Amino acid sequence: MKWLWVVAFVAPACTIPYNGTGDRDNGDRARCAPQHSPLGTEVLLQCPGGPAEWRRGGTVLGTSPAPGLALPNASLAHEGNYSCHHPGTGETWATICLRLGYPPSPPAIECWATSYPQAVNCSWALTPDPLLDTDFVATYRHGTDTGECERTGPRSCSFGDLQVFSLTPYVVNVTAVNPLGTASGILPFLLENIIKPDPPEDLRVSPIPGETTKLLLEWSPPASWPFPEYFPLKYHLRHARDNDSVPTTIGPFELTSHILTDVEPGTLHHIQVAAKEVADFGESSAWSPLASGTPWEGP
Repeated sequence: MKWLWVVAFVAPACTIPYNGTGDRDNGDRARCAPQHSPLGTEVLLQCPGGPAEWRRGGTVLGTSPAPGLALPNASLAHEGNYSCHHPGTGETWATICLRLGYPPSPPAIECWATSYPQAVNCSWALTPDPLLDTDFVATYRHGTDTGECERTGPRSCSFGDLQVFSLTPYVVNVTAVNPLGTASGILPFLLENIIKPDPPEDLRVSPIPGETTKLLLEWSPPASWPFPEYFPLKYHLRHARDNDSVPTTIGPFELTSHILTDVEPGTLHHIQVAAKEVADFGESSAWSPLASGTPWEGP
């Protein structure tokens, strides 16, 4: 019954938020032996002596028999720095930094060629989030060629030296590693199937002098699209009058300008433009930010 009393006392007496406040960042951390355990399981904090007095930070939790202190159904509230001591002298036998989380799940990978044909950009997510420091190794394979996918962020990478119109798929592999385990995810794809330009830029909506029912629309290809003269884009336009709930989509157009006709005179119109590879490979970009304008209203 004593052991059960100690365990019940732990949770309410010592609540350590996961955001890093409390005793997890105090000076004892440098002397702690790290212990990583899965959330929601029974965690055993072991002490090298026999029955021991357990403390968390400066709080005495009670005495627990060997082999150590059991924390049933461990939650983030149990994270922190624990120490076990001789029950009589108070001599410290061990100090443990408890960190809780999950082993990594296979990374869910997404890749897009936003700067085709120069590079492929990939990112990935883990569900659930492991909550522990997790490292990643990202590589790619194309036939017998292999290489590193160079990290561009905590969960993203990029690689180049691409072979266009190849019928051999690229395969991206991302391996996640943390103290509780390892998991890998792969994504095979044909290069042209993942083309997705960034949205067009610098959309301008201008009145045309003398034209009360027309608007001049002009824009630029996305700066990330490196060779629009060799790998052209086509564009769709989306427009709506002010307060209209359903926009009208027109296109495609291969030029970077268009005259919108049959516009209601004196009415504010909102315009967006999206881009796609001219031969219809891959997917369309997201819509550009809104630009607005009103037709010419006379001198």
